[in-house]
Amino acid sequence: MSGRSRSLAGACVAHMLHDGYTDLLYVLLPVWQKEFGLSFTGLALIRCLYYGTMGGLQVPAARATTGLGSRSTLVWASLIAAAGFGVMAGPGGGMATLALGLMVAGLGSSAQHPQASLLVSQAYGQAARRPLGIYNFAGDLGKAAFPPVVALLLGVMAWRPTLRLMALVGVAAALALLAVLPRQPVGAAADEAPGAGDASRSGFGLLLAVGALDTATRMGYLLFLPFLLHAKGAAGATIGFGFAAVFAGGALGKAACGALGDRFGVVPSVIATEVATTVLIVTTLLLPLGATLTLLPLLGIVLNGTSSLLYATVPELAPRGDAGRAFAVFYTAVIVSGALAPVAYGGLGDQAGQSLGVLASGLTALSTVPLILGLRRLI
Repeated sequence: MSGRSRSLAGACVAHMLHDGYTDLLYVLLPVWQKEFGLSFTGLALIRCLYYGTMGGLQVPAARATTGLGSRSTLVWASLIAAAGFGVMAGPGGGMATLALGLMVAGLGSSAQHPQASLLVSQAYGQAARRPLGIYNFAGDLGKAAFPPVVALLLGVMAWRPTLRLMALVGVAAALALLAVLPRQPVGAAADEAPGAGDASRSGFGLLLAVGALDTATRMGYLLFLPFLLHAKGAAGATIGFGFAAVFAGGALGKAACGALGDRFGVVPSVIATEVATTVLIVTTLLLPLGATLTLLPLLGIVLNGTSSLLYATVPELAPRGDAGRAFAVFYTAVIVSGALAPVAYGGLGDQAGQSLGVLASGLTALSTVPLILGLRRLI
């Protein structure tokens, strides 16, 4: 296996683990709601401890690990995230232990996105758009695999032993990264390196805004999804299947939207996926359980697939051509949005009802359209 392929494979393993860790938390929300008596707002705040820590430390983590190297950074990041899940699963622990574990896990995951994205971008240079799509696709494989596995485990054991098993998975992934990633970073040839990044700061700012709103839509809807399915009559395993359907569709969407962007351009493709997201979210409010489950993979394609178009555009709009910092800033924006938006949607759901919260998340996708139109001359 070439150094390029090993870099991509290692980045994909890291992305599968950390995105799987992030989204398995959704399956645990109803369990924690029952055990700790939490409202929608409380659940969003609990999840914000992980997501906010991960997002807020993107830029500091990127700076702090500059001299450490991609291999060591991704191995240690995975071990720290696994340790966080071990803390959450501490015997007899209450809310304080859960909160501490979520923040430790978020700390570990904070270094993964910018470091792994930069690793792929540096290895492939101007040919990095498709490898970055594969990297993002791998993340959705983790999202598709971890939630249903956790849902099935919750059917036979308590949530703390389940999280201990997830911690062991993280340790195994760290060992795999140690074996797969090249000891020395792989760089593209000079004529393959990304461009100088002559795009204006306003263009990158628009991309940040679109990414933040797209993430807000996704995280807001996913906050309500287990409760939406439960209200339609779904049990625990069916809820896990629903998440698997969304994330499996999202994994397909990463590849499909990448091809869509190559054929029709980034701007028209993003507009199409955001409009489709709004329509499909509203439709899931109206359908019975069986029809909703059937629709979820299609919703996943557009709900998650848009992000692949946005991530691959970061190097093109990076101010001063600094792709490493641009990735860190971009992931900070989208992750902080993903942490804070569910709190707002959860508060709306508490005050005005679950359906209005779901509707608001869907309408948010439409707000990206005028912003993405502003990028027509830059990408």
